[in-house]
Amino acid sequence: MSSTTNKPDVIKTKEEKVAEKSSSALKSFISGGAGGVAAVLVGQPFDLTKVRLQTAAPGQYTGAMDVVRQTMARDGVRGFYRGMGPPLAGVTPMFAVSFWGYAMGKKLVYAMTPNRPSSVLSYGELAAAGFFSAIPTTLVAAPVERVKVLLQMQGQGGKQLYSGPMDAVAKLYKEGGLKSIYRGTGATVARDGPGSAAYFVVYEMVKKSLTPAGQDPAALSLSAVMIAGGSAGVAMWTLAIPPDVVKSRLQGAPEGTYKGFMDCARQTVAKDGVGALFKGFGPAMARAFPANAATFLGVELSMQLMNKLF
Repeated sequence: MSSTTNKPDVIKTKEEKVAEKSSSALKSFISGGAGGVAAVLVGQPFDLTKVRLQTAAPGQYTGAMDVVRQTMARDGVRGFYRGMGPPLAGVTPMFAVSFWGYAMGKKLVYAMTPNRPSSVLSYGELAAAGFFSAIPTTLVAAPVERVKVLLQMQGQGGKQLYSGPMDAVAKLYKEGGLKSIYRGTGATVARDGPGSAAYFVVYEMVKKSLTPAGQDPAALSLSAVMIAGGSAGVAMWTLAIPPDVVKSRLQGAPEGTYKGFMDCARQTVAKDGVGALFKGFGPAMARAFPANAATFLGVELSMQLMNKLF
């Protein structure tokens, strides 16, 4: 076989070696946490707007900008960061597990295809690895999302049920134990499985397209990393909005309102129409690019630093 034929596989092998070298548990934990913190700081105002649009009573808001106007009038800039405690507390393990899960997903693909002719993973195989990453991540993400949604919803007016994240966790546990804290776990997988598949595939795809011929993808400029990360976020949320609407409603509703994910979806469509499944699409799309550009920038910068130090 000629060297020209081998070249793409050689380049991919170098990339895999860099990724493998960089994927120790501690490095994944730290770099994933750095990316997650960056994502929350950039994306929280957009996320709050999305959740309020998804969970508000019909007619409470005329659109995303009305949510922004009412939130600013009621609570000022500080109001846009309601419910930020749970994501900040959860992002380090959540993003660490996500990126760890993606690496494990790729290793699983390799283990299941021992006689493969090339080390280059197809986009379908990368999608499978991305979907796999959502499964362990949900163990962290589901309770974080549950508390975040409840705290964001109560900022819309009415009775103040929770004084903060820990108070919310304590009251949820008292009401229904771990089952209450983990309400919406299936909905979280339904959102993050396909979403994560698209997320990592598009990141790899855009990253590859921005890599000059013969260059190591690990040496991409930070601006290229941000473009790839932002594009990945847009791809994820394009798929994730309908299950995210159902998840938000399921996690924010009083006990007994819905029997589960499918019942919540059915009631939502019956009451508010199919369009209700796309509530919050604007804020989610507005958030997707900058928040995920920040995520991958944080991951890459912290990973580069650790690779130099260790």
